Amino acid sequence: MESDAEIVVQPPHTVTWRVHIDRAMWVGGVRGLMLQALHPLAMRGVWQNSDFQEDPFGRLRRTADFVGRVTYGSPQDAEEIGRRVRGIHRALRIKDPDTGRSHRVDDPELLLWVHCAEVSSYLETARRGGLRLTDRQADRYLAEQRRSAAYVGLHPEDVPGSLAEMRSYFAAIRPALALTPEAASAVRFLLWPRLPEDLRHLSAGKPVYFPFGALCYYTLPAWARRMYGVLPEVPAPVVTAALAAFRFTMNQLPERVHHKAFMPSTRAMLAASRQRFAAAGYDTAKGLRGLGDPRRWPARP
Repeated sequence: MESDAEIVVQPPHTVTWRVHIDRAMWVGGVRGLMLQALHPLAMRGVWQNSDFQEDPFGRLRRTADFVGRVTYGSPQDAEEIGRRVRGIHRALRIKDPDTGRSHRVDDPELLLWVHCAEVSSYLETARRGGLRLTDRQADRYLAEQRRSAAYVGLHPEDVPGSLAEMRSYFAAIRPALALTPEAASAVRFLLWPRLPEDLRHLSAGKPVYFPFGALCYYTLPAWARRMYGVLPEVPAPVVTAALAAFRFTMNQLPERVHHKAFMPSTRAMLAASRQRFAAAGYDTAKGLRGLGDPRRWPARP
């Protein structure tokens, strides 16, 4: 019988599995992009080296693909996408118009900012939306995410591995953050994105997206919302209730329906993961989400 470590990068008993299988991740993903945009150099890197202006939703789906592979993919899947991401980043540069200097996209400080903005957003939106995690479990999640950071080229010991370390990191980085024209444009795109070609059939429902984008915006830290100043403030309990309602609704969707939002390659990877678990004796009748229940795990000798 294969061990869990051979089947998947982050097994069902990890806190990472509990956080990443939760559908609040969609809010966390967009929130993470909004937060990332407040780092001037990181945002210029995105602006100069991607099609974010044309397809911000596509960036979210590519991020979801990476997160999926370093969570539910096999160790080989994770190593492959890690090599691919590191290779792309190694070849790209960022031109800083303020100084005229050129910077590497794979600068460790930029990679660390992107990582921290993402994983803190995943964790905070899931917990605020109702996922019950103790602070100790939240610490364990951040420690587990050091492994994901290593796939993009960071040294795990340089990455915050607890809530206290994450708070210290954000306190230290905040003076370097600013609202640039690129950041202002990015948040507008994320509030009203252009759908990718394979999702254009959903265009009729696009007006429904704005409340979702606004929910992502309102889950940002208060200091980030003050920097943007895009939408009027609403009471925090209203935001929490809306997030809980979104999470509850999305968590009721059948897996086959929910997975349609992913890229075809991501769906194929998730299907392969499910097959590996089934072959190892797990009960996959309720999909990957069902594996959060230990009763669906095989008996261990």
